[in-house]
Amino acid sequence: MAPPAATDGQKPSLKVILCSPRGFCAGVVRAIDSVERALALYGAPVYVRHEIVHNRYVVESLKAKGAIFVEELGEIPDTDAPVVFSAHGVPKAVPDDAKSRNFLTFDATCPLVTKVHREAEIHFRRGKEILLIGHAGHPEVVGTLGQLPEGSITLIQTIEDARRYEPKDADNLAYVTQTTLSIDDTAEIADVLRERFPAITIPHKEDICYATTNRQEAVKKVAPLVEAMIVVGAPNSSNSQRLKEVAERSGSKFAALVQRADDIDWAKFGSITSLGVTAGASAPEVLVEEVLDAFAERYHLMVETVAAAEEDVFFPLPRALRPPQAAE
Repeated sequence: MAPPAATDGQKPSLKVILCSPRGFCAGVVRAIDSVERALALYGAPVYVRHEIVHNRYVVESLKAKGAIFVEELGEIPDTDAPVVFSAHGVPKAVPDDAKSRNFLTFDATCPLVTKVHREAEIHFRRGKEILLIGHAGHPEVVGTLGQLPEGSITLIQTIEDARRYEPKDADNLAYVTQTTLSIDDTAEIADVLRERFPAITIPHKEDICYATTNRQEAVKKVAPLVEAMIVVGAPNSSNSQRLKEVAERSGSKFAALVQRADDIDWAKFGSITSLGVTAGASAPEVLVEEVLDAFAERYHLMVETVAAAEEDVFFPLPRALRPPQAAE
């Protein structure tokens, strides 16, 4: 059913609740700024392995400025141009390959992902059997698995995986997690592991990043208050997909993940009178505004914000890309 027709020239009213925080996190800002800084310092082209962040709008904007995105280093010709590694992190074989080809590289891996890599390395040096809670094939998971020799880490994707897993030594286990997972799903899997293996070593600090946590908490507050939710984000963005799932579990009758306003299926929204809006950590605020503008063409909007947390996290650029005074 399409949005209701206006009566007496008036648009129907729609209460919109914006989730706060939403959109870009510090790791995404750092990654995008790394590419833009490399372009400013070295000029085009700047090669980027994998999408710098999972957002088509961001990628296309950087392409227009001279960034060239590749999936593997083999796609890059011999060049003096900079090569940037994406925010998701890369297996150790990638920087080794880049070094062998004498590439000038900059690592834009989110520091919170790097923290997980370091945790896994420490467990490995201590002889631990390592489990990684995450989703197979996600670039962050591929990067974490690739920090250690093949077979050193076992991927646990579901509660069933956690229940079936049989360790070599139940007293010598440790786990780490992908940073962009659902807080609730990860907690359930971790609970099973801790119940089955009481001696398992857990992360010193929660691996799920602050931005993922805060955005999910905001959605949990808003979803019960609205008839539908829109999550602005890419379909290959793990944290955006999790926001949609959290909205559906938390009381919203309908939740949609859209990349931008053109993707909205108006027939699915019908005669709603309330709408929640959030954005994944790699989605720019300009796309949220675009979605709101599209709804404003059809409804009279009454907008308010519900906040779950204040964010003031900042990650500096890779040292070699910082302005001289900032690099000291």
